[in-house]
Amino acid sequence: MHGAPAVTAIDLTYPAGQPAPLPAGAVAIFAVPVYGRHVAPAALERLREIRGEGTPAIVLAVYGNRSFGTAVAELASFVAERGFVPVAAGAFVGEHSYSTPETPIAQGRPDAQDLAAATAFGAQVREKLAKTGSSPGRNPETASDTAATTRTTQTDSMDAAKAPATGALVPIDPAKLREPRTPLLPKLRFIRFVLGYRRRQKRNPVVLLPEGDAARCTQCGRCVALCPTQAIARGDELHTDPARCIRCCACVKGCAFGARTFRTPFAAALARNFARRKPPVTLL
Repeated sequence: MHGAPAVTAIDLTYPAGQPAPLPAGAVAIFAVPVYGRHVAPAALERLREIRGEGTPAIVLAVYGNRSFGTAVAELASFVAERGFVPVAAGAFVGEHSYSTPETPIAQGRPDAQDLAAATAFGAQVREKLAKTGSSPGRNPETASDTAATTRTTQTDSMDAAKAPATGALVPIDPAKLREPRTPLLPKLRFIRFVLGYRRRQKRNPVVLLPEGDAARCTQCGRCVALCPTQAIARGDELHTDPARCIRCCACVKGCAFGARTFRTPFAAALARNFARRKPPVTLL
């Protein structure tokens, strides 16, 4: 009887060493955050050196309930260029970086419904891979992770890319992954807001950054540790380097003392226009 497959996660949210190539007998899961309808640039940079050997891959994007745009297709193309075969894809909603109690945007997500959908999707992927001889099995080895998380499980020593007895791996077409519908009026309102914001920025450019509150900050250094781009220096926690900051708000959400805030007009616009719950979407 097969035991549970081993799973190793190497978090590339922060700079790390070059991951080892993932053999055909592994199964890789790439999960990345969406920035402005694209894969976050920092995620692709951290994944640049990862390599597969005909390795089946599941590509996932996590977005803040507005739009995942072309992110899933970009990720599928990116990993295919590095020796992976994208066999399944999905887009899941997570609480938006700009979400606050005053301007909630997908607050509390992923929730129980999202996790149930992810579990069901995982079971479907496993069933699909089993038909090609690529499902996780006994004596697994390990592999890698993404700027959000890449997970891998190692199967028995078998070339899943060929697997003539059980069927060859067939890559998915990520263009078939359809976004949940956004009502027209909120979409138009948001477009009008964005156009107005861009006009104001041209007239009077303003650089928006997370801010520190000296009255609350204890200089515990947690924001320094959480920042994925080293935009906050130890001993100078009240300031943010504009050249490095990617506005991910990890420092804001991770501060136990509420000493960091990020004020952006996008928060209210997103909360107003994208309050309707969007479900996860998947493709096999």
